[in-house]
Amino acid sequence: MQLDFDNNKPIFLQLAETIEDDILKGIFEEDTQIPSTTEISISFKINPATAGKGVNILVDEGILYKKRGVGMFVSVHAKEKILDKRKKAFFDNYIHTLLNEAEKLNITKKEIIEMIERSFSK
Repeated sequence: MQLDFDNNKPIFLQLAETIEDDILKGIFEEDTQIPSTTEISISFKINPATAGKGVNILVDEGILYKKRGVGMFVSVHAKEKILDKRKKAFFDNYIHTLLNEAEKLNITKKEIIEMIERSFSK
């Protein structure tokens, strides 16, 4: 896991995304424990409250769950939840923007598909 302290994105959001990345990579499997917020805060030299805030975002989204007195664990189907969330964000942040710009430039659906296919064939 790595955080970018020069990035404008808040540290707690970067931490949540980093944990998600590790789940997608298989570093943290379903029903396995992740490092505690204390371990995370020591490892990254961040405030424990910041670490807790990042972890709690994932708990609220159902990606992690708490075992009282034990720690945080990866939820069943966490990987699918992350993929669904990120695909929606991809659409909202990239595809929607692309289609709006294409409309302004009178680029057709066929032309967009041709452009995408050209970039894949490189």
